[in-house]
Amino acid sequence: MKQWIGRLAPLVFGAWIAGAGAEPGVTPTTIAIGQSAAFSGPASELGNEMRAGALAYFQAVNAAGGINGRKIELRSIDDGYEPDRAAANTRKLIDGGVFLLFGYVGTPTSNASKPIFTAAKVPFVAPFTGAESLRNPLNRYIFNIRASYFDETDKIVAQMAGQTLDRIAVFYQNDDYGKAGLAGVERAMQKRNLKIVATGTVERNTVDVAAAVAAIGKSEPQAVIMISAYKSCAAFIKAMRAASYNPQFMNVSFVGSKALAHEAGLAGRGVAISQVMPFPWNLSNRIVKEYQQQLVASTGKQEYSFTSLEGFIAAKVLVEGLRRAGNDPTRERFIAAMEQLRDFDLGGYLVTFSPTDHSGSRFVELTVIGKDESFLR
Repeated sequence: MKQWIGRLAPLVFGAWIAGAGAEPGVTPTTIAIGQSAAFSGPASELGNEMRAGALAYFQAVNAAGGINGRKIELRSIDDGYEPDRAAANTRKLIDGGVFLLFGYVGTPTSNASKPIFTAAKVPFVAPFTGAESLRNPLNRYIFNIRASYFDETDKIVAQMAGQTLDRIAVFYQNDDYGKAGLAGVERAMQKRNLKIVATGTVERNTVDVAAAVAAIGKSEPQAVIMISAYKSCAAFIKAMRAASYNPQFMNVSFVGSKALAHEAGLAGRGVAISQVMPFPWNLSNRIVKEYQQQLVASTGKQEYSFTSLEGFIAAKVLVEGLRRAGNDPTRERFIAAMEQLRDFDLGGYLVTFSPTDHSGSRFVELTVIGKDESFLR
């Protein structure tokens, strides 16, 4: 059952239909933003954290008077990380009169929604995915804040090759997301004249990893690159270790770092994860300091993560685009404003767009899960 996820109660249910002649989602006092993401099910921590980070920034903006006098409404609907539900939610949000779409979580859900928002000419900002299908060829309605899976997997394979680990296997989710990551690994391996020694798959929203463990384990890999969500990756790591296989485990950022560390427990120590956002505990970084302050003000908790930081940074970029769209924002003015962002400094994290490139960042660094579910750079 679909339901609105409400925390900005005075805003979420107000001003659904803009006045006559106004741009959809825009009233004299509000701008409506739509989001479909996983707020339930095995990937729910990703959606909840992405939304929490975005809300922290939106609430601060609204408390300061909004954007040109308009406050932001974030209308979020649960899709459970299922493509059909995401597509239905996208239609509902557009028909309900949102100005743009923001903060979707996942490749399969974003891909299912792409033909709908493209046909409706509705901007789609900051999806939590690095898939090439949302980057190439250029879709003028999609603005990616994060680096791509090609960027992440190249960084991972370069690290493995630098450690002379050339027996590399891939564990991936059997859907658009997993295949996008696999393609990135294959590309990075071919660049270095290496071949994947084995692959294993898991179905989306499941933890049935026995066949993958058997297929990958018998190849005795030195490293396994994982392209799946946190529950299935944790299950795979535990099962591999239980079977006495102990390769270097590597993940891309979508896994959900904090959630993976918690799900894997002691088996997670030493597992590496590529990140496309700054380190959320590095207070020497201005955007991190601002994020921590606003997240605590919004939630009352010091529960920092890469995912909620991404939501915060994505919200900040979105707000800048809305500000630059002027007092009478339209979707076309918003797109033009976003395409003029050049080395936009959010406080130690730069974003650049142009009319021919909507990939805002290529920042990637590697982290490792340490003691007590902490993270090391």
